[in-house]
Amino acid sequence: MRVLVTGGAGFIGSHTVDALLEKGYEVTILDSLEKPVHLKGKPNYIPKEARFIEGDVRKRDDFLKALSDVQIVYHFAAYQDYLPDFSKFFHVNSVGTALLYELIVEKRLPIEKVIVASSQAVAGEGLYRNAAGHEILPPIRALKQLEAGQWELRDSQNGEILQWQSTPETVANPQNQYAMSKYSQEMIALNLGRRYGIPSVALRYSIVQGPRQSFYNHYSGACRIFSLAYFFNRAPLIYEDGAQMRDYVSIKDVVRANLLVLDDSRANGEMYNVGGGKSFTVKEFCAIVARVFEKEHLAPQIPGLFRFGDTRHSVSDISKLRSLGWEPQFTPQESVRAYREYLEEQTDIEDILEYAQEKMQSLNVVRTACKKGVV
Repeated sequence: MRVLVTGGAGFIGSHTVDALLEKGYEVTILDSLEKPVHLKGKPNYIPKEARFIEGDVRKRDDFLKALSDVQIVYHFAAYQDYLPDFSKFFHVNSVGTALLYELIVEKRLPIEKVIVASSQAVAGEGLYRNAAGHEILPPIRALKQLEAGQWELRDSQNGEILQWQSTPETVANPQNQYAMSKYSQEMIALNLGRRYGIPSVALRYSIVQGPRQSFYNHYSGACRIFSLAYFFNRAPLIYEDGAQMRDYVSIKDVVRANLLVLDDSRANGEMYNVGGGKSFTVKEFCAIVARVFEKEHLAPQIPGLFRFGDTRHSVSDISKLRSLGWEPQFTPQESVRAYREYLEEQTDIEDILEYAQEKMQSLNVVRTACKKGVV
C-alpha cells in the first residue's frame, strides 16, 4: 500500500515517513522545500526508500502527480510561520486542502483515508471559567491590555481573572491567521470527507518537540528557542511574564497517534487533540531545558516583551484520543535531550536567534509592554 505524505520533508512529516516505511508502506513525499524552513534545501534525513517529489500543494499538476497510485494521504504541508502575510496562510493551508479533496472526487481516486494536521491554535484562548463557574470562550487579549503588561484574561463584567481549563475538541475559537486557516482545513477535511465518503481524520497537535525542528523559522516552539539559546551559551528570552501555561508533546507520541488513527476505523470522521497530558508554565519548561543543557546558571531574560497575537494559556484535553488507547509516553525532558543530541550533530548552523528576533520586531510582531510586572 502506498502512502502520500505532503510536507514529508518537515518535522512531523519526516518522522511519520520513517515510521510508515518501518511498517512496510511504500511512501511518496510531496514537499515544496519552502524557505526559511528548508533554508539549505532537501534535508539529508529524507530516506532513499521514499519517492520524493518537489512540488506545491497549491498546484494541480504537482498534487495529481503525487497522488498517483496512492491509497492513504497524510496532509501535513502547511504554512505556519508568525509573519503577517495573511493570504499565504489560506493559499497554502486552505486552498491546498480543498484541492486535495477536489482531485480525489474529480478523478475518482481510490483514497481510503485522509489524515490532516491541524493545530491546538484552533482553540484560540481556549476554555475558561469565571468566578461563578460559567464557561467562557474569551476573545483575543486587547492590545492596550498587553501594552500595559496585564497578561491574564479577565471577566469583562467585573475584571476578575478568569481560570483557564484544559480545552476539548468541541472548542473552536481561532484568533490569528494561522489558526483560522487550520480551522478551515478541519472543516474541509471532515465535512467533504463525510459528504463524499472519504474517511478523514483531523489531528490538533499541541506544541510538538523533538529532532528536526527547523532552525530557521522566525517563529518556532519553545524547545527550539530555548535550546538554541543554551546551545550558544546565552540566556533565553521569555515573553510576557513566563507564567503562560502550555502542554508539550513528543514527536514520538505524535507519530504513534498518526499511525493509530490510520489503523483504527473509530477515528474516521473525527477530530482529536494530540497533547502531552500535563501542563507547564513557560518558565518551568525553560528550567527543564536549562537542566538538560546544564546551564542553570544562565537565568532567562523576562523584559516585558510580548508577541502580538499569542494566546495566554493553551492546554489541550486529550481524553478523546485516550479513549482509543493512546497515552503520551515521553516526557519533555526526553524530548529536549533528543533535541540537544540533534543540535550537537549539526556542523553548519550559525547563531540565528538575533535574526529571528529582529525580523519579528521589524514586522511589529514582538512589542514591549509599557508597564511591566502588572498581571
